[in-house]
Amino acid sequence: MELPGIRGKVAIVTGAGGGIGEAYAKGLAAQGAKVVVAEIERERGERAAADIVRSGGEAIALAVDVASPESTQAMAAATVQRFGGIDFLVNNAAIFGGMKPAALVDVDWDYYTRFMSVNANGALLCARACVPHMKARGGGAIVNQSSTAAWMSAGFYGLAKLAVNGLTGCLAKELGRFNIRVNAIAPGPTDTGALHSVVPDAFIQPMVAQLALARIGTTADHVPALLFLLSDAASWITGQVVNVDGGQIMRP
Repeated sequence: MELPGIRGKVAIVTGAGGGIGEAYAKGLAAQGAKVVVAEIERERGERAAADIVRSGGEAIALAVDVASPESTQAMAAATVQRFGGIDFLVNNAAIFGGMKPAALVDVDWDYYTRFMSVNANGALLCARACVPHMKARGGGAIVNQSSTAAWMSAGFYGLAKLAVNGLTGCLAKELGRFNIRVNAIAPGPTDTGALHSVVPDAFIQPMVAQLALARIGTTADHVPALLFLLSDAASWITGQVVNVDGGQIMRP
């Protein structure tokens, strides 16, 4: 089913070289959006963009470090040069796969600083780069990638995602007058290489068994929520964090 307000729009998806981000990019392309696969690992981004083009979609790949103001500004400029504007931003990029586990009081400070620069500040930097171009188009939509870890006191990863939730609300209030909506998706345990690199397989099944819908999520499970939040069907929805998690977190 094609959702209103996506076909022909220009969408940037960060961290789209694999996992949920790649599924987001391909889902948007299938709805007729022009997609920028923004990925710090150039080869992964180029592969994902090439897959979209082979499937009949329109996409380019850009090498982007979301923690860099210069890189995010260059991303926005290159997108406008190629496609003429920016309508959607999906802030999916994060350090998760291969994440170094450590307590907040022990984590190496340089690693922590880089981690937060990507996982929290990266979403703001991308928004700062893209919002002026959305204003020029008369509006747009941003979806940030949160996590159920935000509500689970899950170390510095959860702390970063809690910051993303706060950023979502702050930006929604600031940007509503420009017809720019800002929401977030909080995935639960999802079957990706990144998850398996961080959580031992012996822990995954017991965790999944406790979900109300007791199966591990797939990347495809998250795409409909993204498409809805970006589409005109969600034209009066902003500042919300939508859990796609099998019932892992239930907030009254």
